[in-house]
Amino acid sequence: MKALELLADLSRHTEWADATVWRAVLSSPAATTDQRIRDWLHHIHMVQHAFINVWRGQEHSANAGSELGLVELANWGREYHQLAAEHLAALNEDDLDQPMNMPWAKFLTKHLGRDPSGTTRGETIMQVASHSTYHRGQVNARLRELGEEPPLTDFIAWIWFGKPAAEWPTNP
Repeated sequence: MKALELLADLSRHTEWADATVWRAVLSSPAATTDQRIRDWLHHIHMVQHAFINVWRGQEHSANAGSELGLVELANWGREYHQLAAEHLAALNEDDLDQPMNMPWAKFLTKHLGRDPSGTTRGETIMQVASHSTYHRGQVNARLRELGEEPPLTDFIAWIWFGKPAAEWPTNP
């Protein structure tokens, strides 16, 4: 399997998992009013949009999406995945090695104790998938705390299910 094919699978899985979590959240009265869940979902999609903007050479605001209500936030998340699919479809294997300057990396120098090393486009695509997975796990843990059964969103489960397309809430 080539790297681009694997990253495209990770991206499709990320969309499927995001949509699956959104269906669970929007079907739960407790989850739809939970600020922690809203904050994590906003953070997931804000970061996704930050990366797609960098990949496309566009500006990004650190507060992007903060004014959105829950339904609008779900739609904004779906929008990212449409843009990411278009972006990935236009790449070739060599594009993955292209250096990517992340505008916010310089703000991590103090935290890291050194300047961050350079990254590539491929590494940043991988970062979006792993970052989204991490925070979806927090949302799922919170769903369980609220008495809900969190959805199964593991990559291997997506493969076992036959790599289904994302099913976004129809009228969130």
